[in-house]
Amino acid sequence: MTNINGRLDKIIPKIKEEKFIQGRGLGNEISFYIFDYEPSEELIVRDYIKHINKEFNYEGSNRRVIEFDLYKMLLEIAKEKRIFDQIFQIEEKQGKEALFKAMTTFAKPDIFLRKIKEQLDDHNVMFITGVGKVYPFVRSHTILNNLQEIIDKIPVIMFFPGKYDGQYLELFGKLKDDNYYRAFPLVD
Repeated sequence: MTNINGRLDKIIPKIKEEKFIQGRGLGNEISFYIFDYEPSEELIVRDYIKHINKEFNYEGSNRRVIEFDLYKMLLEIAKEKRIFDQIFQIEEKQGKEALFKAMTTFAKPDIFLRKIKEQLDDHNVMFITGVGKVYPFVRSHTILNNLQEIIDKIPVIMFFPGKYDGQYLELFGKLKDDNYYRAFPLVD
């Protein structure tokens, strides 16, 4: 990977391209993109995402960006299911395995997808963030695989702390996820 600031500076011009909004390729492939980065650059990327949101989210902009932070969504779901307060007690008293089991019983992809669909409104660019923070309760490739069922023409950018080579997602550069070959690298 190259210099993070140089790579980040390529995102806004990419989003401004008309072909970015219209879709990609002759086969009208899904417009899913991955912006991978070193996990140590997480805070720089988070700050830049705020900058991107300010760049596009103003009245009269032809790009309306919505960000879905999977970690924040997980916490909201836990509060809605009324188990948020119990999470810490489960881990403390029963251990990490029990916490994992409890979290995965309600952290189902369809719940995330339903929330995404409800909140999309008239946005025409979607960001998915919080991928590293929500691991192992929610897997990024699972969200992407299921997202194509509810998203038709909206380009999606997943900000991914790890490596993506066009076929495999490797979270934190160490944990190889299932292969995902439907996304394009956002920038080199």
